[in-house]
Amino acid sequence: MSSPFDELAAGVYRRRYASLDLNVGVVVGADGLLIVDSRASHSQARELRDELADLTELPVHWVVNTHWHWDHVFGNAMFPEARLWGQRECRNHLIEHGEEEKAAALKSVGPEHAHQIDEVVVTPPEYVVGTARAIDLGGRTVTLEHIGLGHTNSDLVVTVSDAPVLFAGDLLEEGAPPCFGDGYPMAWPETVDRLRDRIRGVVVPGHGDVMAAADVTTQHEELTAVARACADALATGRFDPTAGPYPQDTMLEAWERAKLEFDGRVEE
Repeated sequence: MSSPFDELAAGVYRRRYASLDLNVGVVVGADGLLIVDSRASHSQARELRDELADLTELPVHWVVNTHWHWDHVFGNAMFPEARLWGQRECRNHLIEHGEEEKAAALKSVGPEHAHQIDEVVVTPPEYVVGTARAIDLGGRTVTLEHIGLGHTNSDLVVTVSDAPVLFAGDLLEEGAPPCFGDGYPMAWPETVDRLRDRIRGVVVPGHGDVMAAADVTTQHEELTAVARACADALATGRFDPTAGPYPQDTMLEAWERAKLEFDGRVEE
């Protein structure tokens, strides 16, 4: 039976799940694994653990949360043996608003999956990153960087010292428009521009298929067009949701966030 994991470089994998079209990253170290994001519930994280056991006998030593959204962090409690890493604001948000995120997730998944969210114990990362932190996996290093505001105030970019793979979290989205609901549409293009400087090969977005540098450039251009449309509207007082690269509901979501961002009414 073929493995559900795609090996992107020696000892570096991604698993693309049909549920939420979510990507999980796996980096193999000398004595243990680092995984990127823990999925959206305890049951989904248990499925991931079972699949990892088929991939390798090595234990999970580190879990990295790319940001605080529930679909990336609600599996954290299923890795009690691992060090949980996240950006500082990821930890702060889950401590302060974790139960609110759980309530929002319940509404999102619907009654048929409510039991999966009900059992979640919100578990914030214990180890935090300010702007950058390197983790020695034994024989290779993984670097976690917060390079600016974008999808949230806590996005991490994950790179591997000896592999041309970058895990971008939801700073990038493949197959669907980016989500601006907790985002920073005015700052986001500059953050992705910094991300582009770190690309040495394949890029794994938070959701969807893997991306190449050219795909990231296209998304950067789209995000720049959104920021420009919002900046023009802030100057004129008139926003045209048809004057952007994404559907009107996405553009309106970006516009509402841009107004808060401009007024300084969003967390940084």
